[in-house]
Amino acid sequence: MPSKGDYEQLRALGVRLIINMRFSLAPKLDLHAEPIQTLWLPSIDSPFFPISITKLKRGARSALETIRSGGKVYTHCAYGRHRGVAMGACVLIAQGYDPFAAMQLIKQKRSVADPDAFYIRPRILRFASQWME
Repeated sequence: MPSKGDYEQLRALGVRLIINMRFSLAPKLDLHAEPIQTLWLPSIDSPFFPISITKLKRGARSALETIRSGGKVYTHCAYGRHRGVAMGACVLIAQGYDPFAAMQLIKQKRSVADPDAFYIRPRILRFASQWME
């Protein structure tokens, strides 16, 4: 989770939206004159509480708006393995990536990412099937 001090580095990278998938910790406010926008989509990392497709769609729509206006998006969760990865995959799918290519790309770029977890992969694939409708 980015600290207040991380916002300058994220801003320098062109990040204009941070999507926080953590359940218990809201994003820190950016007090810069032109703040990085935040979207908090609290989700639990558990097979007993699947990530809401509605939240994944909301995040993807917000991300697309930011990307279309020239900004970049940073998605995260507590450990960068499941929830943030799922949201990142959904953002790629919303941009036209094949779901399997999106998951593979994330695994290549982030070694701890686990979009193939038995309770994460089905959410990504369900998002993909519903997003295309």
